[in-house]
Amino acid sequence: MATQPHLLVDEGDLTDRALIPGDPGRVDRIASHCDESETVAENREYKVVNATYEGQELTICSTGIGCPSAAIAIEELANVGVETFIRVGTTGALQSEIEIGDMVVATGAAKNEGTSKRYEAVEYPAVPDYDVLSALVDAAEAHAAQRVADSANGETVSGDEEVHVGPIASDDAYYAESGDTVTDWETAGLLAVEMEAAAVFSLARRKGLRAGAICTVDGNLVEGTQKGTDTEDDELPEKAKNNVGRAIDIALEAAVEL
Repeated sequence: MATQPHLLVDEGDLTDRALIPGDPGRVDRIASHCDESETVAENREYKVVNATYEGQELTICSTGIGCPSAAIAIEELANVGVETFIRVGTTGALQSEIEIGDMVVATGAAKNEGTSKRYEAVEYPAVPDYDVLSALVDAAEAHAAQRVADSANGETVSGDEEVHVGPIASDDAYYAESGDTVTDWETAGLLAVEMEAAAVFSLARRKGLRAGAICTVDGNLVEGTQKGTDTEDDELPEKAKNNVGRAIDIALEAAVEL
């Protein structure tokens, strides 16, 4: 098989499971949580690293922003043998009670994007694999229980990590999310909106592979606190930056169990 044209990887270069953040910079942050890591390739928005976490070999690969670039990553990772995908991203909340820094584990993604529609009808569901979904929920619950135990034992535990489980939306047009659209999503009971999960879920299902997603909330569209409205030089609010690290730990622990 030829070298993949965008990821610049070959069959045998990677492992069978991958954590897939959007941001190339978050690849390094995930790798810093691992026991050891090695950069395999780097091109455009794609950075690919192999790492080891608690004895489990895994791959970390950025997907860039949006479903088109995420679909390229899934296609090429699948071509070289990756079978399980865990998206570790950020998201904007669509329910007033969901706070910045909370996390969302997606049970499905509305297809407000064009990429998956090139593969299949919009009526086909964009849903995670049950085993990946369950592993993320179990890891989140175990992580929260450990923090409670640490606090009870007198250890300093900073922040909190409310984890919400439910459906989200994937949208192409970041700056075209109008008030009417947000209200419609909120009324439908969608928890949050991001830009990649629908394509990741749809492509994995079509290929007989496994995918799931955990995202840290970086703003609340219902409350008018979209990402960038209350920060100066940083993309993410401080609490969101801190809890991205907790989402990484949850995703890594889920990857070990799969």
